[in-house]
Amino acid sequence: MSSPLVIFDLDGTLIDTAPDLIDSLNHTIASADLAPVTFDDLTHLVGQGARVMIKRAFELRKVKLEEAETDALFGIFVEHYRQNMPGKSQPFPGAVECLERLAAAGMTLAICTNKSEALALPLIEALGLSNHFAAITGGDTFPVRKPDAAHIFGTIEKAKATRDHAVMVGDSINDILAAKNAGVPSIGVDFGYSDVPITSLSPSTVISHFDALTVELVNDLLATSKVAS
Repeated sequence: MSSPLVIFDLDGTLIDTAPDLIDSLNHTIASADLAPVTFDDLTHLVGQGARVMIKRAFELRKVKLEEAETDALFGIFVEHYRQNMPGKSQPFPGAVECLERLAAAGMTLAICTNKSEALALPLIEALGLSNHFAAITGGDTFPVRKPDAAHIFGTIEKAKATRDHAVMVGDSINDILAAKNAGVPSIGVDFGYSDVPITSLSPSTVISHFDALTVELVNDLLATSKVAS
């Protein structure tokens, strides 16, 4: 029998990366003379990777971004972000203890993020968290990314788990919708970067702190999901 698999989103779910995302984005758009963004803008910008974040920053400032410029700006962002890694980014309160608690109960852990592997993997390594995860997939690991169900399916396969034993934990519509598309239960966190209340996305359940992500909660969600199916 396959052990339960708990899949985590990265930015705004497992790790509070907001300060560094803002710093690197502002460094990038400053090269195009755009006014800096703030944390209040962040929720409208993140979720689809750095390229989309840059494009949305230009849209926010009502400045046209030529497609040819995007690659150069993306390069500036990646270089700044990587050079300053892990910067001010830290796991959310209780996150590491949660990973240890679930693993001690025999559960498998994975990360499924729309952040590119080139940015996600070094960050997780720099924070000393890599050994917790059986699989880490980024926005460029597969031809598709969240909310496409195939991103979750690919993560499940890499973690050597099964769909009917998987749960997705996330903070945004991409996470919750990906879980729904994949037919797996979802745990929404209300402390992330969503631009709408997480409850409005109708995850299977919502937590406000990682202390609430218990072994019992995961097992209950999986049991309820099996009954429903």
